[in-house]
Amino acid sequence: MSDTREVISDARSVVVKIGSSAITSLVGGLDRGRLDRLADAIESRMQAGSSVVVVSSGAVGAGLAPLGLTTRPRDLATKQAAASVGQLALAHAWGTSFARYDRAVGQVLLTADDIARRIQHRNAQRTLDRLRSLGAVPVVNENDTVATAELRFGDNDRLAALVAHLVGAEALILLSDVDGLYDGDPRKGAAHFIPEVTSPEDLDGVVAGSGGALGTGGMASKLSAARLAADSGVPVLLAAASDAARALTTADVGTAFSPRPDRLSARLFWVRHAADTHGALHLDEGAVRAVVDRRRSLLPAGITGTSGNFHAGDVVALVAPDGRTVARGVVAYDVTELDFMIGFSTRSLPADLHRPVVHADDLVRI
Repeated sequence: MSDTREVISDARSVVVKIGSSAITSLVGGLDRGRLDRLADAIESRMQAGSSVVVVSSGAVGAGLAPLGLTTRPRDLATKQAAASVGQLALAHAWGTSFARYDRAVGQVLLTADDIARRIQHRNAQRTLDRLRSLGAVPVVNENDTVATAELRFGDNDRLAALVAHLVGAEALILLSDVDGLYDGDPRKGAAHFIPEVTSPEDLDGVVAGSGGALGTGGMASKLSAARLAADSGVPVLLAAASDAARALTTADVGTAFSPRPDRLSARLFWVRHAADTHGALHLDEGAVRAVVDRRRSLLPAGITGTSGNFHAGDVVALVAPDGRTVARGVVAYDVTELDFMIGFSTRSLPADLHRPVVHADDLVRI
């Protein structure tokens, strides 16, 4: 067994993402038998001493049959209507399944705004931590009934990666209808299975497709989520839901993604992956070298301009002269203050403006 698989197998805190296709069908809605088997595997892992957070897709799929729909809706209003019906059924199904073990289930519905805004981010973290400390299973889903096109995670794979870092998970397990990563679509001919991803070079030549009839993800979103989580220091296992029991015990199935050696702090992960940017600081080449290569704080002398309407404490993008975003960080000044400081050395400014525009501790390279 590889070191990564051993870490996943031994992890005491796990996030398990369940794909729509693993628990729903277009004809019958929720498949209680498959959902029960997944709950069995999760309960076994919890009995072995791990805490588990479930990120469950399937709300829209569960709402199709009750509403007489035969295909996944494309318009937002119908999709949200299906989610409002299906979310109730989904939560009840998970609750009923875990009730066989006298295990409580807590439903946690999140929007991208809940992750992007620091206060909601911390509140969600505290709720999930408390549910786990009380021995309950948090079942997380995107709040499809209120999320708009502008305020969406995009898919539950990305949500699962964000939740894994949010709760400090030691492993992320993505379960769906695929048994791992291939360098192409195995349904369309010869494709080679990739059992381990230890570096970005292992993904050279990999072609990933989009979602199927019931879901919004597909291999492209799973690969993106796995890389996001691994980049933040969380090892990932991508496996078939039918192999859930092995994925949650020996971890000897699917594709394992090795994490980066140093895990980003919760704050820097939020800055890099979760927070909305409220504007941009445009840097000269010297400032880019200082920030990117030497990991220095950003000073006003290296800024050539600003864009957007931001306030002190907001996350902003740091943009190189060629237009590339090279970093993100928490800005220390309002844009109205900063506009008078651009290009000046710190020594020439009043004493109350001597702090960096973006401190190195609040800055993360892209």
